[in-house]
Amino acid sequence: MPRLRSHAPTLAVRLATLSLALAATGCSSIEFQRDTKSSGTYRATGTSFTIFGVDLPRSALNQARENASDSGLHNMVVTEADVYPYWGMFDFLLEIISVRYAVIEGTWGYTED
Repeated sequence: MPRLRSHAPTLAVRLATLSLALAATGCSSIEFQRDTKSSGTYRATGTSFTIFGVDLPRSALNQARENASDSGLHNMVVTEADVYPYWGMFDFLLEIISVRYAVIEGTWGYTED
């Protein structure tokens, strides 16, 4: 009697496909607002996918910081940094599987005095 084989993908293949698809959603952005000729504010964002403690493509906060740093503006100061979602002492649950979003706001340049 011939042996029947299932062609359904295994759980590992399904998880790998899901993680690659969600990792492709990792993106970042940055916005600048000029206050004077040589200074202003900025807002940088980053999104990442976390599965079993591994951030893909990298952590959302690092992605936002690197994006702001790559702008090449002088005297950049971070005034606020937030990561969403944040569950306090239950944040470790987000290390299993989650999508995180980070926002960094700050100032750049030199004010005219």
